[in-house]
Amino acid sequence: MFGRWLGNRTNWVQRTSPLAALQTPPDAGVLSCRVLDPVNEPVAHAEFAVSDAQGRKVVSGGTDPYGSFVATVPAGEYRLAVSAEGYAPYRATAMVGENALASLGDVTLQVAQPPDLPAPGDWDIEATHSSIAFTARHIGLARVHGRFNSFAGAVRIADHVEQSAMHVVIDAASIDTNVRMRDDHLRSADFLDVARFPTLEFYSERCAHKGGKRWAVTGALSLHGVTRTVTLDMDYLGLGNGMEGETRAAFRASTELHRDDYTVSWQTMLARGIAVVGPSIKVDLDVQLVPRG
Repeated sequence: MFGRWLGNRTNWVQRTSPLAALQTPPDAGVLSCRVLDPVNEPVAHAEFAVSDAQGRKVVSGGTDPYGSFVATVPAGEYRLAVSAEGYAPYRATAMVGENALASLGDVTLQVAQPPDLPAPGDWDIEATHSSIAFTARHIGLARVHGRFNSFAGAVRIADHVEQSAMHVVIDAASIDTNVRMRDDHLRSADFLDVARFPTLEFYSERCAHKGGKRWAVTGALSLHGVTRTVTLDMDYLGLGNGMEGETRAAFRASTELHRDDYTVSWQTMLARGIAVVGPSIKVDLDVQLVPRG
């Protein structure tokens, strides 16, 4: 019969397991478990990291659609870490015998407590510890990474957080990809046309909680003289204290923009028909907020 893992105790499983016929390399065994939520539904795509007794990662991966995880590892003692969006991390220890199955049985993840939200009121983006970055495809192969070095923004946290507002202004000329000639081209009329459109602006008056630390922030982005609705996929990281003891709130967010939506349609093709610049741009924000003094 299977042994059953409880708490953080070590579990040995007898060789009479139904998986004993599974072909394994010499001196190896099989580690397995099934991951469930608090109502006994499988958690698909939970992330696993299996480390040896010295803390070296041996194997990692995710559960299948039924919440199951199976890995063949050399015989020995292992530490298993399980994580999934919206759930508290889970850790266990298992011993894997040669040509044996070590099963942790059903592992139940507990719902994580969401981090405390910022207090209602006015907050400012602290630019020194924040970044607005982007990634674009170049000639269909490489990626070009860049950022905007100058920006400012404010967030008004409402009593009902879903009604909070955000306004961010970005200096278009501060675009920086670490290549001066390329940056000058990006500032030109072929792309951002900073002489006519000196700023990019994002304004939002609504957000929605997606569970755990995940939020969606929907607003209007004005770029190159065109305004479109954009939704930011946001991870709220919680509250902390700065070096001088001031309260800070932090989040990460991302979205994808399409150049043609903003009439940034400059295009040049290589001889083989490959576009020099890809049609979409991924935007990543890493932001810290401080209360307005």
